[in-house]
Amino acid sequence: MSDQELTWRGAVARGDRWLFDVVARRHWPGADRVLPRLGRAANHGLLWGGAAAGIAVLGSAGARKAAVRGVASLALASATINTVGKWSVRRTRPVLDGVPVGRQLSTQPRTTSFPSGHSASAFAFTAGVALESPLWGAALAPVAVSVAFSRVYTGVHYPSDVLAGAALGVAAGFVVRRLTRDAVEARIAPGDERPAEGVPALPDGAGLTVVVNTGSGTAATAGLEVLRERLPKAELIECEGPRLTAELASAAERATVLGVCGGDGTVNAAATAALRAGIPLAVFPGGTLNHFALDLGLAGAEDTCRAVASGHAVLIGVGRFTPGPGPDPEDTRAGYFLNNFSIGAYPELLGHRLRWAPRIGGGPAALLAAYRVLRAERPVRLRLAGKPRSVWLLFAGNGTYQGTGPAPRYRKSLGEGLLDVRLVHGGGRPGPRLLAAALAGPLTRSPVHVATRLRSLRVGDIPAGTPLAYDGEYARAPAALVLDELPDALTVYRPR
Repeated sequence: MSDQELTWRGAVARGDRWLFDVVARRHWPGADRVLPRLGRAANHGLLWGGAAAGIAVLGSAGARKAAVRGVASLALASATINTVGKWSVRRTRPVLDGVPVGRQLSTQPRTTSFPSGHSASAFAFTAGVALESPLWGAALAPVAVSVAFSRVYTGVHYPSDVLAGAALGVAAGFVVRRLTRDAVEARIAPGDERPAEGVPALPDGAGLTVVVNTGSGTAATAGLEVLRERLPKAELIECEGPRLTAELASAAERATVLGVCGGDGTVNAAATAALRAGIPLAVFPGGTLNHFALDLGLAGAEDTCRAVASGHAVLIGVGRFTPGPGPDPEDTRAGYFLNNFSIGAYPELLGHRLRWAPRIGGGPAALLAAYRVLRAERPVRLRLAGKPRSVWLLFAGNGTYQGTGPAPRYRKSLGEGLLDVRLVHGGGRPGPRLLAAALAGPLTRSPVHVATRLRSLRVGDIPAGTPLAYDGEYARAPAALVLDELPDALTVYRPR
């Protein structure tokens, strides 16, 4: 080590000790009661876990996404601190001379001093949240600063330990954002769906009617200004609630192309109207998650506008569920799903949440619904393909989903023409069974989880009152139904 580097490190150490002593000597009114307790509350990330739960309960869907990103950032920062940071520098803790006894922790940390893990966790969680929701990030920032300062105030860290930990935490927040963005961008990749022939090109939007669900998660900011600019002659109809289905059916009768802006449930209703009218569908993503649009390869309104203007579209398969012993193309009771269909734990959870949300709010309703479902005592008894089965969950995906588990993540193609059927067998309690299924390795070897691909599946002996869910919508199941796949049934615009 050179003399210059030794001199520099010595100056940093002297400055660190000087600032540490300044904080130790100064009286901070009220801090003795607050800061030590705040530091203890942040032990093992408990404070930030509680903050994440609070945001999830009180906040919007976007706030819940911010809370998840904050937790992921905290986890990355903690892993980095504990595996690399603490053991690479090995700096000893400050000597407590001059720190008032009332401030000192009853149990002193035994790990090395540099960098501060509490500061890294505080700033990682706050940065992760702020990068998704600036308002929640601004609310958390004073708490994060107070936690970091408490580590110097109680004498367990030098100021440079805290600054380094804070910088590492912020960096973790940016890394998680980048990884998340890359994952989404990797998912927005067109599949191998068959190109549709003879699809009308509408360069100015004439003949396109777009129904906008103003109650969807991000419809207000879904790029409708881009739509108005790129396709100025398109007709826009804004509505929500009970009017939506009627407006979609009416628009499908008179339009050359039916457009829709909303989430997966809204897109499902539009696809049903387009199927029955025999016209193409243009999807402008405007929901919270937009599973269908992402799996199709649509990043936003700009992509859809470009496809409509140029007349580029693909043919996709559609899942169908028909009451009764066999599928009847003329049965108006048939329902369709673009993403997935399920019976069991998820529809039960969705039903409870929809029932309680108007009274106690969406976040508390979701938590209460999950508690209620995981305490269920009986699985659903069905007859599947003629054989009696007891299941906690029956999942049928429109196309093959990637990943293991009872409700996997995304699809590489919507033109495969097969149902991805997954079962979580009954027996035991639903919580352990669903968790074991989610963590299952090779699906054919799992004792609790089975996956297969089918063109159709008969489901009979469904108990009265059993709920079902399709594309996030909720309904009561008939006594028997048939699930089947309609290959190349729907024409949907997508850029080449």
